[in-house]
Amino acid sequence: MPRPNFTVVTNFTFEGFSIFGWHHRLILFVVFFILYLLTLASNAIILTIIHLNHQLHTPMYFFLSVLSISETCYTVAIIPRMLSSLLDPQQGISIPECATQLFFYLTFGINNCFLLTAMGYDRYVAICNPLRYSVLMGKKACIQLASGSWGIGLSTAIIQVSSVFTLPFCEANVISHFFCDIRPLMKLACADTTIKEFITLLISLCVLVLPMILIFISYVLIVTTILKMASAEGRKKAFTTCASHLTVVIIHYGCTSFIYLKPKSQNSLQDRLISVTYTVITPLLNPVVYSLRNKEVKDSLLRALGKKTFS
Repeated sequence: MPRPNFTVVTNFTFEGFSIFGWHHRLILFVVFFILYLLTLASNAIILTIIHLNHQLHTPMYFFLSVLSISETCYTVAIIPRMLSSLLDPQQGISIPECATQLFFYLTFGINNCFLLTAMGYDRYVAICNPLRYSVLMGKKACIQLASGSWGIGLSTAIIQVSSVFTLPFCEANVISHFFCDIRPLMKLACADTTIKEFITLLISLCVLVLPMILIFISYVLIVTTILKMASAEGRKKAFTTCASHLTVVIIHYGCTSFIYLKPKSQNSLQDRLISVTYTVITPLLNPVVYSLRNKEVKDSLLRALGKKTFS
């Protein structure tokens, strides 16, 4: 129960990177702003290339385009407010705005996890069941997998936001983070959060560990199939096809698991710096990795640039 004679909180402020001086925050602002613009531009380029090139209208690129849209929305939900807080650490955010940011952060973040799982399944079918690929990964199946990812993200976000913002907030109003996240918000609640923290841990296990297990099983089967291939060229092509996806998966799940599956941390600054990886760097890394390691995307991009240059 909340304490008697408490002051109800109506606005929060982010601690963010206020520990740093003005000049350091200004450098961070410039760096993060450039990364943000690059993220928006690179995802827009990926979407444009996939849309214009009919050869890329395949399940793999369908999921990549959906992931690009989700990553773009994910960064828009977090980075503009973070950039604003770097310039003005005392800038407040109302409870409804905070709840909205948390809702979109969870929706798109969880959606990304399950989209990566769907992409792993797509690679499994392509390599392990190539003769049935067009049947198993038809248009309807792709839409169902993408819709399922969005549905899981949306429903989980509704549950988590409702759970956090039914808590009373009084007196303390400084969030030890640069955006509205579950654990930093629960620390500010003037009520027992043990049960809600346990529920959050269970949900984190479901949305992080379950996809990781499914992707791991997919890649065990993929590697087993690749090693049985007689052609060295075929093995190389199969490994190359999976390399981009596996790189993104390792970085994405490595950072998020460290934050959400570990016990309570006393080093909130360390958590914030790690959070930068999956909120700022990974959304940029996805289109870059898929562009640089994927011959079809590189060829399409070079053709588009060539047409533009000579037109």
